[in-house]
Amino acid sequence: MMKAVCLLSGGMDSSTLAYVAKNRGYDILALHLNYGQRTERKELACAKKIADLLDAEAFIEIRLDYFTMFGASSLTDQKIAVEEYDPGRMHMPTTYVPFRNANLLSIATSFAEARGADAIFIGVQSLDYSGYPDCRPQFIEAFQNVIDLGTKDTTKITLFAPFIAMTKADILKEGIKLNVPYEHTWSCYRNEEKACGTCGSCHFRKEAFAAVGRRDPLQYED
Repeated sequence: MMKAVCLLSGGMDSSTLAYVAKNRGYDILALHLNYGQRTERKELACAKKIADLLDAEAFIEIRLDYFTMFGASSLTDQKIAVEEYDPGRMHMPTTYVPFRNANLLSIATSFAEARGADAIFIGVQSLDYSGYPDCRPQFIEAFQNVIDLGTKDTTKITLFAPFIAMTKADILKEGIKLNVPYEHTWSCYRNEEKACGTCGSCHFRKEAFAAVGRRDPLQYED
């Protein structure tokens, strides 16, 4: 059986990603990373549920509390407000966590090499989301080189980012085909009970469900 480390946040994209990896024939090694984000308890619960539904071979939770010490992101610093979605925004959103994906992928590579995994799956996208620099195709390509150079000569790990050139609606369509249980996923940056409905992540989730003509199973404050 092929094995894949899946970065499983409990969100809509990463949950769909895990179902894609399973559909491709991989046994799932689920990796969930808490980095002090506002909704970490809800995300953890969702990630565990998805991993259970996929009969994951392993579920590893790792804390990266140093991100709260660094600050500079509204996800990890309570003194910085999570912005409302603004279609005219020209600046990097406050939800950007500096160089986060490099940290996550480094840990995923260690996990994959230790367990003899063939692949790592990450659910980044670069089309209609928030413009984070560590979601760009060039970053993923560069990190594949890092994996190749930084692991044993006998280690062969392929980094997959299958959603990199897809819209949120495209990802949702793929998930619907695979019967992803979106009621067990979470997207809101602010809340853990009812989703706020107005942060960037809520906006793009709601927009995707509207685009495909499906009802979003989450409850929203608005």
